[in-house]
Amino acid sequence: MPACVPAHTAKSARTERSHPPHSPPRRPRRFHLAGADLSASVAVFLIALPLSLGIALATGAPLRAGLVAAAVGGLVAGRLGGSPLQVSGPAAGLTVVTADLIQRYGWRTTCAVTVLAGLAQLALGCLRVARGALAVSPAVVHGMLAGIGVTIAVAQVHIVLGGSPQSSVLDNLRALPAQLTVLDPAALAVSALTLTVLLTWPRLPGRAGRLLGKVPAALVAVAAATAVASLTGLVLPRVDLPSWRSHALAGMPQGPALGLVAAVLGTTLVCSVQSLLGAVAVDKLVAGRAGPTTRVDRSDLDRELLGQGAANVVSGALGGLPVAGVAVRSTANVRAGAVSRNSTMLHGVLVVIAALLMVPVLEFVPLASLAALVMAVGIQMVSPHHIRTVTRHQEVPVYAATALGVAVLGVLQGVALGIAVAVAVALRRLTRTRITHEERKGVHHVHVRGQLTFLAVPRLSRALQLVPPGAAVVVRLDGSFMDHAAYESLQDWQRTHTAQGGSVELTGRRAGVRIAEPAAADGVRCRCRPWTPWRNHQCGSAAPAPGDRGHRLAHGIRAFQQSTAPRVREELARLAREGQRPSQLFLTCADSRLVTSMITSSGPGDLFVVRNVGNLVPPPGQGEDDSVAAAVEYAVDVLGVRSITVCGHSGCGAMQALLASGPDLASGTGSGTGSGSGSGQIRTPLGRWLRHGLPSLERMADDGRHDPRPADRPPADAVERLCLTNVVQQLEHLRAHDPVARALREGTLELHGMYFHVGEAEAYLLTGADGEETFTRVSATETPQAAAPPLTLSDTSDTPSEKTFRE
Repeated sequence: MPACVPAHTAKSARTERSHPPHSPPRRPRRFHLAGADLSASVAVFLIALPLSLGIALATGAPLRAGLVAAAVGGLVAGRLGGSPLQVSGPAAGLTVVTADLIQRYGWRTTCAVTVLAGLAQLALGCLRVARGALAVSPAVVHGMLAGIGVTIAVAQVHIVLGGSPQSSVLDNLRALPAQLTVLDPAALAVSALTLTVLLTWPRLPGRAGRLLGKVPAALVAVAAATAVASLTGLVLPRVDLPSWRSHALAGMPQGPALGLVAAVLGTTLVCSVQSLLGAVAVDKLVAGRAGPTTRVDRSDLDRELLGQGAANVVSGALGGLPVAGVAVRSTANVRAGAVSRNSTMLHGVLVVIAALLMVPVLEFVPLASLAALVMAVGIQMVSPHHIRTVTRHQEVPVYAATALGVAVLGVLQGVALGIAVAVAVALRRLTRTRITHEERKGVHHVHVRGQLTFLAVPRLSRALQLVPPGAAVVVRLDGSFMDHAAYESLQDWQRTHTAQGGSVELTGRRAGVRIAEPAAADGVRCRCRPWTPWRNHQCGSAAPAPGDRGHRLAHGIRAFQQSTAPRVREELARLAREGQRPSQLFLTCADSRLVTSMITSSGPGDLFVVRNVGNLVPPPGQGEDDSVAAAVEYAVDVLGVRSITVCGHSGCGAMQALLASGPDLASGTGSGTGSGSGSGQIRTPLGRWLRHGLPSLERMADDGRHDPRPADRPPADAVERLCLTNVVQQLEHLRAHDPVARALREGTLELHGMYFHVGEAEAYLLTGADGEETFTRVSATETPQAAAPPLTLSDTSDTPSEKTFRE
């Protein structure tokens, strides 16, 4: 299969190959347009129309080029892209790059550069490197957008005042005093009216304000300015849309080869980074939508890069501006309730209709109004939220260097400068180490803050030399990294000081593993693996004897207090203050091999977990054990969880017991353990509990019912068949409980099935409608399209402490 075939295409091919050859052919899917998509497309169109004209004006391109880019972004990127709800078109972030290209090479060469940038994006999408773009420091990205915003705003000020912008930010600033002396009152009045409406329209009070607020402020502002200018007879430059017959298409690129290569790289960089970051932001917006919504697939970033590349090729060839994901339109699309890519594509159709039929109306729009609109967008790109974020993370130098570099030198040079500063800041943090020594109550304390590398070894040695022989000393290492040179130096000093009669206590951590363990008696150092806490592994001389279980538990608790507790204390303190607010109830087996936090990448406060033998959910009113029903009621009615997941696993002992003694359990004579039978053994707690699994056994034996199975292989044996069937059956039991049934009717709860293969460390999610259930393997790189992933804990908007805990 070619490397550049999108993942969804390959998945479809696999599905078709796995379809039984003698089954009836599937009917082609009919096009279905949801009402939410229709209303969302209108809302996005009303925003896109004035912004597309304004951005074209800001770049100095033909105004029709903005409409071409908006239409192509909606139709091509909307159909082929990997982010269903992201809306693409001419973006403010590309204004500076495009304006510079037009001034240097002319419009036809700029279109050719757009085509080449699209081909470069297609190549990057085929190489599946989209995730690599997200490795760029957020401070660099935010600084780039801020620099572009400053450049846009300063240039549009001249048009707002009735003049013409210069070629650079510095030239525009130098020409501003002279521009203020020759104001155009009409242009200034129209611009002021546009900005006033933009600011006040979303803030209209009362019920009328909420109703009117559904109309985009940008459209109202431009429409109001146009109406006032037309009714008062103001003489102003207005939109000029010549005939499509004179529309310029792409030509052969002309100019120095090195300059053209730099132009293609710059356009590719800005288009790709803005689109990919926009796709990630759209996923977060969709996940945060309140109320029951139709499931929307998460973004496929490689496919999104391919879609953006195709859109740029088409837009450039048709004489349009470069295309990228646009945050304003995408946000409006999500908030308007869009549920599929149909809204994006329909918005493109509306732009085409407007470009063909609304030209006489559009030519009434004053250019000063569009300039004021784009100036407001540029000012908004300097986000106070982003500034606060980079300040909190101590990355202001990176942000400032990138913003100034973009504004003064250009986008590509500014981004390169920002990356260089980011690397310098990272190196400084890596090498910055603070070492202090003090004596308290006869004990010497050496405190190391920061990363301990060979560069800090001389300072560490000087601090350790201040400790007299035979003294008690505590060395605290607060850092996440210690290289070999520092480790050897510290261990050599420890052995020497201990041999002289002193005592040394080393505390601290390195990547969550104790770094202060002394060498074993035989001189063999412990090389702990990440999974050693789950293997009851103990290192160091303090490890308890293999048979001493009580001391082994105490040793594990001490290891928690030393290594893990300092990392989670802040998060647990927050949870203690605020109380638990889990979003999911996770019901699984009590098997010791099933570590829920490990397989779901979850932390404190994420999951409300219920475990029992066989992950069984007794139907309501059956049996004397209401513990599961009580947990379900508490989770749904009190905690308000949004989903419940039933998770089975391979090699389940309860399912093996059901297979071995199921008939005896049904007749009331079995033990439920598979070890024998007897008339009174059903009274054992285990036997009575396993009777709740009999419906799963009957479901598997029913030839008329669909047998759930993994999508990519048959079940290994009867035990695995029963384990899979049991998940489906317990979901049916869940639906019978009143709190669950009520929440399902209200649309506030989802049920999910999951299966974990212990031997392969593979997770499967239950997909398909009733009677056609299939367990689909969860890929390490993508989410199954047909599955609603029950566990997206790492994708939710974490608090800073939660994010720190996971990292």
